[in-house]
Amino acid sequence: VKLNCAALPAELVESELFGHEKGAFTGAYQNKRGHFEIANNGTLFLDELGDMPLELQVKLLRVLQERCIERLGSNELIPLDIRVIAATKVDLKDASEAGDFREDLYYRLNVINLELPPLRQRREEILPLARQFLRGRSPDKRLSAAAIRMLQDYPWPGNVRELANAMERVAILARNDLV
Repeated sequence: VKLNCAALPAELVESELFGHEKGAFTGAYQNKRGHFEIANNGTLFLDELGDMPLELQVKLLRVLQERCIERLGSNELIPLDIRVIAATKVDLKDASEAGDFREDLYYRLNVINLELPPLRQRREEILPLARQFLRGRSPDKRLSAAAIRMLQDYPWPGNVRELANAMERVAILARNDLV
């Protein structure tokens, strides 16, 4: 189960993470399970965790420590057996030192830290990724030698998402099989 923490307003993230009971707030017309509860016995992927407001970081830390949640508007504890994977473009160590991210949450999450360098530092992955993205959109199209050189020479500031979008654009706009 995945949740992009930056895509939702702060007041909705809490409800999306923990769920809510009917009547917990204006507009809560029925009970709703949150992402933690839905992902129970599985994995919850929190994307852009570095953008999560400090007040929610406290609640997230509590869930990770106690392995249970309370839906908004409820006092009932719901036990969890869950793995949490978090991703962010923010350097959480720097953010915690600056006071923008809770240091205790940083250490709670930092069990295994995988740093993925930007695509421009992984040039050998550009062509296989480009071919895969193109194949997924338009299996009949192939990349020309000129297109391959252009892909490998470009710095890809938007990383893999930019490459995926470029291949989608090519699949839509190219008039023949050799791009």
